[in-house]
Amino acid sequence: MRILFACGGTAGHINPALAVAGLLRARHSHAEVLFVGADGGMECDLVPRAGYRIQTVSIRSLRHRLTPAALWYNLKVLGGLAGSLRAAGHILDEFKPDAVLGTGGYASFPVVYTASRRGIPSAVHESNALPGLTTKLLARRADRVLVSFPEAVSAYRRPDRVTVTGTPVRQAFLEADRGAARRALGLDERPVVLSYFGSLGARDMNRHMVDFIRRESETGAFQHFHVTGRFGWAWMPDAVRQAGVDLASHPEIRLSEYLHDMPTAMAAADLLITRAGASTLAELMATGKPAILVPSPNVTGHHQEENARVLARAGAAVLLPESECGDGALFSAASGLLRENAKREAISARLRGLAVLDATEKIYQIVTSLAAKRGVHSQNGKI
Repeated sequence: MRILFACGGTAGHINPALAVAGLLRARHSHAEVLFVGADGGMECDLVPRAGYRIQTVSIRSLRHRLTPAALWYNLKVLGGLAGSLRAAGHILDEFKPDAVLGTGGYASFPVVYTASRRGIPSAVHESNALPGLTTKLLARRADRVLVSFPEAVSAYRRPDRVTVTGTPVRQAFLEADRGAARRALGLDERPVVLSYFGSLGARDMNRHMVDFIRRESETGAFQHFHVTGRFGWAWMPDAVRQAGVDLASHPEIRLSEYLHDMPTAMAAADLLITRAGASTLAELMATGKPAILVPSPNVTGHHQEENARVLARAGAAVLLPESECGDGALFSAASGLLRENAKREAISARLRGLAVLDATEKIYQIVTSLAAKRGVHSQNGKI
């Protein structure tokens, strides 16, 4: 059995594919797995780190602005699409997959589109409450469309082909223990805040966090892990010093560029401050961790805002727009939640009520059933 995963752009597109691939590998040691991503994307680091082979196509995302520069850029992207489709065809010819799963990002398009034209069974998974452009285009051709939220089904023309699966999370998030995590990280009994805004970081939110760190350093009431992201790491430690905070004198405040062991950090935390990407929300629901959600105002279609509203309407998160995070508002919101144990417990209960803990299993079953329809059999005669 050969399964090809097409994904890229953000960890929210890559991690669900890795979760399904991990289950496939655990169940079928003989199965062959190949990932396809975009040249230079973070998938080129995360996928090999997880032990899988990856090939790439040259493709970039479109810009959703009506400026001359953006229009010219988009024309060049569309001009290069033929090359990415040819490259996808070569990969399919060489690997000969029995089924293809696209989990989002522009790198998914040429692979799933070409596979569908060749009659290779395919599925596309959309983690967000609103479908992105790639999913909209591929939903017309893929055999199955998999979504995370029941509210998303009505967004598709063929709801009969749509299945609510949830978004896979790595098993490590489900297995992590709070006490063990806090001991491993050398934490004391004070509450723990974990904040992060994506692998690249978010400039404006990191600026808000400089003020947040200044305020918390004056109280020492809680411990704090802040992940700056790649771009934030270049300037944020200096900005914190300029704000009058000597981190060496405040070991309860820890800055890092990236966290490779997010399950442990999340298990240790009492409150998260983060974006509203679908993968992050799936992890919050699976772990029941209360969060202040600050949706990115810069993503296409404002899908993070809709993601956050789904949880906020259910009483499963606090929604705070980025424009309202200044002047100490973010710090006040976090401090207030840390004082209200009953409110955090209620949020945790509602999060767990929304969780789809068998999302990986559901998607695995669909992908392997697609492969079975192609008449593929394992060495034992069954998939």
